Amino acid sequence: MKVGKVVLGGLLIASFLISACGVVRVLPKSDDKGFTSNPNSRRLMASIAPSLPSDALEADASDYILGSEDLIEVMVWKNPDLSTTVFVRPDGKISLPLIGDLQAAGLTSIELRDSIKVLLRRYKKTPEVSVIVREINSFSIFFVGEVVQPGKINLRSETSFLQAITLVGGFTEFAEVKKIILLRREHGRERRIKINYKDIVSGDDPDGNIMLKRGDTVLVP
Repeated sequence: MKVGKVVLGGLLIASFLISACGVVRVLPKSDDKGFTSNPNSRRLMASIAPSLPSDALEADASDYILGSEDLIEVMVWKNPDLSTTVFVRPDGKISLPLIGDLQAAGLTSIELRDSIKVLLRRYKKTPEVSVIVREINSFSIFFVGEVVQPGKINLRSETSFLQAITLVGGFTEFAEVKKIILLRREHGRERRIKINYKDIVSGDDPDGNIMLKRGDTVLVP
């Protein structure tokens, strides 16, 4: 019974963290190499839960910053010929009927909606427009190596290293958690950032729990 309570508690905390971070992909349940059997992962959940920002629970799709490859639906009320579903192009723009090319990357859905309304007023007096994010594909981070569920994760916003670890199910029993490397592209160059998980959770390196950004790759040897 005592073990069962630990397992159940771990799963509930992991579910809470995933919803708080605004993760888009629904990950499969972790196997017995995840949080329930790995003491490092159990300590991670205990250390991260109290530090979640209070506004994380209020994360909304309207706060998401659009990027290339995101799929959005633009609907103009009573004008189906002006409504469309489009991907944001690599140059950050979309193409809409009447309007033509329009910058979308770097804007929230609300900001894009307002831009479209302004441009449509050339043709309609009071256009009613809505913009819905159908697929979030641009805010991706990648995990490689000794984590339970390596691969690509799509997020709505910047997420801390510890929060992201929960989204991939924690470390495997073979992970060298003192030798983690974060690869990040900055100003056209690749930067390598060393991360020591044990120092973070012990409090020896609280600044090591850095915020991950679009395109980051985490290598866990």
